[in-house]
Amino acid sequence: MLVDIQNLRIAFETRTSVFEAVRGVSLNIGTEKLGIVGESGSGKSLTARALMRLLPTNARVTADRLTFDGVDILKADERAMLRIRGKRAGFILQDPKYSLNPVMTIGRQVTEAWRTHKGGGRKEAKEAAIDLLAQVRIREPRRVYDLYPHEVSGGMGQRIMIAMMLAPDPQLLIADEPTSALDATVQAEILRLMEDLVSQRGMGLLLISHDLPLVSHFCDRVAVMYAGRVVEELAAGDLSKAQHPYTRGLLNCLPSLIHPKPRLPVLNRDEAWLKS
Repeated sequence: MLVDIQNLRIAFETRTSVFEAVRGVSLNIGTEKLGIVGESGSGKSLTARALMRLLPTNARVTADRLTFDGVDILKADERAMLRIRGKRAGFILQDPKYSLNPVMTIGRQVTEAWRTHKGGGRKEAKEAAIDLLAQVRIREPRRVYDLYPHEVSGGMGQRIMIAMMLAPDPQLLIADEPTSALDATVQAEILRLMEDLVSQRGMGLLLISHDLPLVSHFCDRVAVMYAGRVVEELAAGDLSKAQHPYTRGLLNCLPSLIHPKPRLPVLNRDEAWLKS
């Protein structure tokens, strides 16, 4: 087991009160593809950031257990966290435009990621970076190596981010809405790429998404979050058989070309879901 999260709680102090954003989340992740789905504000990204200890200073984080490959995240010092972040666990964010440095070439950024964790000389790092760009199926990787982020498309930018995260051979890849800014064709290509790389390298994958059909086809398991809690967890192939009314409501709100509806239903929320 790579990740063990038990009763994770994340709260934020405001001027007048304390807001609990994540309320008792428990998850386990092995060498598999786990999808976390739910609306914006349900606590998906906060849960992932807590695992990397990348939350703001006003966040209060408690858990019965929060470990990565046996390392206690809550008790680990910063040196131990630096050995996890990037090296053992890669984090792919939503939009590469905000993750890539606009004044550094693609090659320099990928090379920096490789040398930070593996060392080596400039020539060795350059060849490794070009090889990584080729692994994520970028055409003409030597030409792209010398480009700047504004000279590549969104899909290529996301491939570059994946290459940077793969540089140190991580055990876990966290992908936070990695395809939301891409069109449908490029989205499918990026997901196929991630699936192949995860299978070839024997990594675990934590995929955060709003897209239930995407997660059901791509992941092994799905955890559904609502208002800071995991309300349902099931095999991805059984998502259509979900029992919780929130999950059923999300599925019923999806448009279908096979079974078109004259009007999509509105999700009716129940206060009991906050206590379930």
